[in-house]
Amino acid sequence: MKLKPIKWKQTWQLHAMMLPGMLFILVFAYLPMVGITIAFQDFNPTKGFFGSPWLGLDHFKYMLELPDTYRIVKNTVLIAGLKIFFGFLAPIVFALLLNELKLKLWKRGIQTFVYFPHFVSWVIMGGILVNILSRNEGAVNRLLASFGVEPVFFLGDPGWFRATLIVTDVLKEFGFGAIIYLAALSGINPALYEAAVIDGAGRFKQTLHVTLPGIMHVAVLLGILSIGNILNAGFDQIFNLYNYLVLDSAEIIDTWVYSMGLLQAQYGLATAVGLLKSVVAFVLIAGSYRLAVKLANYRIF
Repeated sequence: MKLKPIKWKQTWQLHAMMLPGMLFILVFAYLPMVGITIAFQDFNPTKGFFGSPWLGLDHFKYMLELPDTYRIVKNTVLIAGLKIFFGFLAPIVFALLLNELKLKLWKRGIQTFVYFPHFVSWVIMGGILVNILSRNEGAVNRLLASFGVEPVFFLGDPGWFRATLIVTDVLKEFGFGAIIYLAALSGINPALYEAAVIDGAGRFKQTLHVTLPGIMHVAVLLGILSIGNILNAGFDQIFNLYNYLVLDSAEIIDTWVYSMGLLQAQYGLATAVGLLKSVVAFVLIAGSYRLAVKLANYRIF
């Protein structure tokens, strides 16, 4: 009886292609992880990792006793959850609408226009938004004033700030996120649309019974994998937009770690919070991958 070939022999080329990236991750991601020992020490930069006194789990206990812990975790999950939800829907809707355009010139022009913000850093985008959303001289409030609406303090009102974060994040990323759905749409068999037309289906019925089922497997896969980002509320965006007026509703785990670790020099506490967040994120990512394998038949190899 002929034995089946070992799987790695079939995929060794893929592993070889991964090798440079794996070496990069090893050097710049895994080797620096020796720094997690700070989470268990009363770290002193002059004494280093091996000379600082050991505290065990004291930082973790202190973290759980802080009155701000619940607020910060709540802000993080709420902002990240809303970003995931609307950031999941917007690319699908945009891809479906763009797919209905028949004029290629318009289609390509719109694609280029909505892709561009993805490549602009939040440092630049933050400066643009601060000017556009300014309460006194911002273009948005000037437009609202022309309709008799009172100025809105988008970046200073806690009630408006979260909504501003969600909307600006979606506007920045939805075009680039639609690329995958547009690729899935291009793979739908045109014969299915022809059959639907023969059966008397209009454009809406075609979208409902042909287009959506054709991209559903991609949507399910991306939705499942996005679960791992539930604790990533977007440090770059919030750091460049928030201020003390909205601190209670906008401070997330990453900005708090930055404040504690770099501004207040509480290295051990900040590292403990960051480590705990990373562990939870790892569990969520591993769990979402298992769901992707089970529900969407997604595997890396």
